[in-house]
Amino acid sequence: MTEVKVGQALFSQSAGKTVLITGAARGIGAATAVLFNSHGANVVLADLPQLRNSAEEVIQKQMKFPNSSIFVSTNIVNWAELTACFEEAITAFGKVDIVIANAGIMESESALDMNNVDANGRLLESQEAGRVIDVNLKGTLNIASTSSYFGGTGVAAYIASKHGVLGLLRACQDVARSHGVRVNAVAPFLTPTHITAGFAHKWDEAGLEKNTPDRVAEAIAVVALDEEREGNCVLVAGKYLRELEEPRARLLPSWLGADLTEFMGQAMQFFVSIGGYVLPKKY
Repeated sequence: MTEVKVGQALFSQSAGKTVLITGAARGIGAATAVLFNSHGANVVLADLPQLRNSAEEVIQKQMKFPNSSIFVSTNIVNWAELTACFEEAITAFGKVDIVIANAGIMESESALDMNNVDANGRLLESQEAGRVIDVNLKGTLNIASTSSYFGGTGVAAYIASKHGVLGLLRACQDVARSHGVRVNAVAPFLTPTHITAGFAHKWDEAGLEKNTPDRVAEAIAVVALDEEREGNCVLVAGKYLRELEEPRARLLPSWLGADLTEFMGQAMQFFVSIGGYVLPKKY
């Protein structure tokens, strides 16, 4: 078990840094923006244009240093808008030190609906599934979910996208390291936001512990600021704050067996020795 401690002293390292946060107009993103700003960071709040008023309200009413924060209208699945967001951040503050890719959505209709058919009874493609994967996987880098590890709630597109975020975290470590970039993740369990509004009251009635946006924001700040963390994924579930990737690696022999673990290690070393996976030619 790898318990993670929240140390307030670490937050002081935010001072003078520029933090870009997607999905920052409300919920976890807004709480994270406020936390970094309160410790002297410049903060770029990136979100959809229709959430401008919400973001501006966060800046004006919740920020300790409102003049050190800006809102940038950004649809993260649009590459031109995303790159423009980074350019605007650099224009405003001269650099970007930390990126918190928080934007995420959940399907509003089941991606596994077997009754979603055309006039001839043929199963239709789920448009919701594609939309969720576009935002959660293509557009995010470091906010995973407990759904990255567990997946029995039936929200197939959301769970698949969050498994994808975890796979991306693991896959990009060598490239990120070669560019001097640390890539980590935070996996929040149930947190009261617009995504959980449909069942949060029943959760409370069941007496189950839940996160707060502020609690998740603290975990995000710890992971972002602790320079010893690399390839970590920290689970946030109420009072529980635990790193999952290192214990998973240590437990591989128990899961796979020592012989298969050794073989897989040799296979990974092979790919390292040839400079990575050799991509196939297009056909």
